[in-house]
Amino acid sequence: MALSSIPAGGVAVVAGASGGIGNALALAMNDSAQFIKVVRLHRTSEPGLDIEDEDSIERATSYSKSLGDVRLMIDATGYLHGDGFEPEKTWRDLDAVHMAKSFAINATGPALLMKHMLPQFPRSGKAVFATLSAKVGSISDNRLGGWYSYRASKAALNQIVRTAAIELSRARPEAICVAIHPGTVATPLSAPFSKSGLEVQTPSQAASAILSCIDHMTTVHSGGFFDSRANPLPW
Repeated sequence: MALSSIPAGGVAVVAGASGGIGNALALAMNDSAQFIKVVRLHRTSEPGLDIEDEDSIERATSYSKSLGDVRLMIDATGYLHGDGFEPEKTWRDLDAVHMAKSFAINATGPALLMKHMLPQFPRSGKAVFATLSAKVGSISDNRLGGWYSYRASKAALNQIVRTAAIELSRARPEAICVAIHPGTVATPLSAPFSKSGLEVQTPSQAASAILSCIDHMTTVHSGGFFDSRANPLPW
């Protein structure tokens, strides 16, 4: 994975690097030899990153910038189930605590990553902030219902990306902020919900597709919502 469209010699950052996709992304970025440093951020990294703690986000992004020009940051954090919660099948399953956690991790946390990282991007040359969204966050594509919290939090994330991209373009016109749907990947997040006949990628396959997508992106893609082949997805 060359990532040749991104100026060489900068820093790459993966938030959520302890997860399946995040780890694969960090490995692929390192293999590209395009960056002087690939920073892996997660709860037990040094510095640690807790997506629900703004202070840790500020420390982690400042540390990353101290290593050089950040040319690529991928947010691979996300929350679908856990701690006794499962995606809702009906409105009877709605729970305020579950919804709050979904929004905290899937929307607020990434927004705070943008708050602290985007102003630190170089003022010239390609730089990319990409966050992993989900096709189920598409409002117009929702034909099955259910999964209220996950759908709504990812839809919120898409709007945040769109809004941040507009502000980013004013001071850093060559920078890009996008939401990418990685597809179904064999990770603990999606494993309980993989259906028979559904195309399931390995984390390394997903990482390769995501980075190839980013490599081909230009500023016309900024603020958009895409699959990993750079096909636009409906809002």
